[in-house]
Amino acid sequence: MPPLPFEIRYPRPAHLFILLSYLALSLVPWIRVLLDNPVNAGWQLLGIEIAAWTAVWAIFKRPAYFHWLLIPAFMALPTEIYLLVFYGQGISTHHLGILAETSPVEALEFLGGTVWTMLAVMVLVAAWWVMTFRAARQTRGLDWQGPSRWVALGLLGGFALLAAYGWEFGAGQPPAASASASASASASASARAGGGSRGAHVTGWPLAPLPQWARPPVPFDAFIDSWPFGLAARGIDFYRERRYLAQLNETSRHFKFGADQAAADDVPETIVLVIGESSRQDRWSLFGYGRDTNPLLARQANLVPLPDVITAVSATRLSVPVIISRKPARQSLNDGFSEKSFITAYKEAGFRTWWLSNQISFGKFDTPISVFAREADVVQFTNLGGFSDKSNLDEVLFEPLRTAMADPARKKLIVLHTLGSHWNYSQRHPQSFDRWQPSLFGIDKPVYTDIAIKPRLNNSYDNTILYTDWFLAQVLDRLQSALQPAALLYVADHGQTLYDGACRIAFHGHNTQYEFRVPAFMWYSDQYGERYPAKVQQLLRHRKAKLATENMFHTLLDMADIRYPGERLEWSFLSPAFKRHTRWVDSYGWTDYDNATLKGDCREVIAKKPKKR
Repeated sequence: MPPLPFEIRYPRPAHLFILLSYLALSLVPWIRVLLDNPVNAGWQLLGIEIAAWTAVWAIFKRPAYFHWLLIPAFMALPTEIYLLVFYGQGISTHHLGILAETSPVEALEFLGGTVWTMLAVMVLVAAWWVMTFRAARQTRGLDWQGPSRWVALGLLGGFALLAAYGWEFGAGQPPAASASASASASASASARAGGGSRGAHVTGWPLAPLPQWARPPVPFDAFIDSWPFGLAARGIDFYRERRYLAQLNETSRHFKFGADQAAADDVPETIVLVIGESSRQDRWSLFGYGRDTNPLLARQANLVPLPDVITAVSATRLSVPVIISRKPARQSLNDGFSEKSFITAYKEAGFRTWWLSNQISFGKFDTPISVFAREADVVQFTNLGGFSDKSNLDEVLFEPLRTAMADPARKKLIVLHTLGSHWNYSQRHPQSFDRWQPSLFGIDKPVYTDIAIKPRLNNSYDNTILYTDWFLAQVLDRLQSALQPAALLYVADHGQTLYDGACRIAFHGHNTQYEFRVPAFMWYSDQYGERYPAKVQQLLRHRKAKLATENMFHTLLDMADIRYPGERLEWSFLSPAFKRHTRWVDSYGWTDYDNATLKGDCREVIAKKPKKR
């Protein structure tokens, strides 16, 4: 019988304990199977884990030498399992961001009595690591001896050189991938990677990129899903996002508005911005929809609907910066901006500020928004489940909202970033709001590209609007009960296309009117009306004006009578100086929305051709 890689013939209990402990760590991704959640690319994931263990064992030779590397995996194990069981996904870049930004006090408030259970589990896991380490130190039976280790090291070295060359000089793209990638996605990926596929990062040498056949067989994202060593990849991804966020923030780091309230005083005042998600204006009964999707908002006093609001672009990461900063609509496709958001102007004027979000904080769709969110005094992201069926409902924001309203600060700005009507629609509300049926409620992964589900999809979407109505009514009731000057502005980031008529497309990114027309309204308390009667008068005067999300920044500052050099009151619909401006939308290039035609049942926004002279 040929010798084994390890000098072991008959496994001892210590050897079995070590090997079974490592096997248990490796099987963490497969917990999804027990939860009826399939593992994507399971065979690839298994191969990655075998290769990772082989590499670590070959380099360090014995477990006692590399067991220290497993401390993060052991200690993160309870959190990983918790997130898999309750939120359907493991630790992500977003979760690492929450951990990094949550203070011990906030963590204790969130965990409550559960903190003692968590501490007990952590103590048990730490004891497990210590026992495994002691077993590894006391045995040499798992040392990797013989020529096979050197062969493995040689292969690892060759792969490392190949990977380093590919990183430095790039690698050929498969033709199919190149053809299918959109120009915007390619540009974004190139920017995030730090350059094109052929440019040298360090050496400056003009060497050719790797051919397609020599590309590394395992993408970085696949390694992230593995365990335990994939945790290091998640840390690297988190570092990249933080660095990218810092780069975006650097352009505006020294920016100041020089803002202040026109007549500063100590009167308590609360301004709230609610950012909606994927909400379509014509599905709100507040704006004439046949179904009663807004029964509660319709009964609210001092609520002024804004029926003609246009968003410049139908993507969250691009549209929200236009809402909350002076970023021009036609610059919305560019990452970064040289100015800060209205949050900083409020802080300069003496307001304490909150950003409370049920979205996620990091990722290609979210990081540009996080740059602005982190201007707030208090930043809290509550969504541990991403956009899955395990996501928190928007009502999770009620508790941090209560905390913010109870804060002793007399001047407050609160931003609520909701999950709204984000797909999967039926997972954005509890069953009690499943009013219009048949719906998609209870269907785990409906195929949204299947036009046969059109009736269910539309019913589920309307149910999300009904839930949004309830959520907003609860927020307004809380503001009204404070009996103080308070105002709230709601606006959605973009709408949705929903297989309208004979249209065979759904969701967003399709240049349709359904995606550009967004619901918006302003509400004010009686006390706010007494404090700012002229603003209320102008609000009522301009409520049917042709507005765009570019108006929101200027109006939000005007809501609290905040003045600053270079202000544009003509863009605030609370000002007598208000004037209409061109409403640009990103539809086959920048198009004047009010000088466009609507094509077909999809109602695509098409710029009118200039008349021939």
